[in-house]
Amino acid sequence: MKHELAMTTGTVVIRGGGDIGTGVAHRLYRSGFDILILEIEKPLVIRRKVAFAQAVFDGQTVVEGVKAVKACNRKEIETIWGEGNVPIIIDPHLSMVREVKSEVLVDARLAKRATDMYKGIAPLTIALGPGFKAGKDVDVVIETYRGHNLGKVILDGYAKPNTGIPGAIDGYGEERVLRAPCDGKIRNLLDIGDEVTEGETVCYIDNEAVRASIDGMIRGITLNGMNVAKDLKIGDIDSRGVKEYCFTISDKARAIGGGVLEAILYLKGLK
Repeated sequence: MKHELAMTTGTVVIRGGGDIGTGVAHRLYRSGFDILILEIEKPLVIRRKVAFAQAVFDGQTVVEGVKAVKACNRKEIETIWGEGNVPIIIDPHLSMVREVKSEVLVDARLAKRATDMYKGIAPLTIALGPGFKAGKDVDVVIETYRGHNLGKVILDGYAKPNTGIPGAIDGYGEERVLRAPCDGKIRNLLDIGDEVTEGETVCYIDNEAVRASIDGMIRGITLNGMNVAKDLKIGDIDSRGVKEYCFTISDKARAIGGGVLEAILYLKGLK
């Protein structure tokens, strides 16, 4: 007997084109799926060099050989697919999910709570990270917490709860993160790929300086001129100092992308 969630199409809609959503999109695209990314008008992306969301501002962007192109309507989406690229469209209300008749919807926003994402909005719903219950809020949850279970497919229950503490890279957790000291507009002094030393000013939020807590390299920073809220994560420093890591998909994003691919193929193959 065929499972009720068995797939009949190769189109996947991904909500959120940040670095994690891009890792998912990249893996699924390379596996033969047509991908559509939904974004908001002004996405606050940190790892901009590996985020398809950057196409919202630039019209198009390329991540590891895969091009994302901004679309404004269904016709343009079809054209971009026909050219072998990934369309991205501003659609915070998910209107395109039904319009393109996608049977898979992935929430890659790492929203940490089940808001307007719910089981039944598409034949197969997948959410990344905590806040969603697999089997209730969505069909599948993918573990996003760094560690033994990263990328695990969860068919019943929750991912590990949000700890509020960034996962450690090279032994650094919260220390590697830059946060806004106040509400205001960001003005960057350094950009992605630049080296930075402990105590050096990386950017300003209005007139408030944001300084590095460790030596390393700027792996991500919010786009210059964007308005940000106090305590929001606005940047990421990589102490490993390998420039290539700033411009390539992370191990975490690849693992989560693999989990999403596994979930789709597993449920598609159930009889």
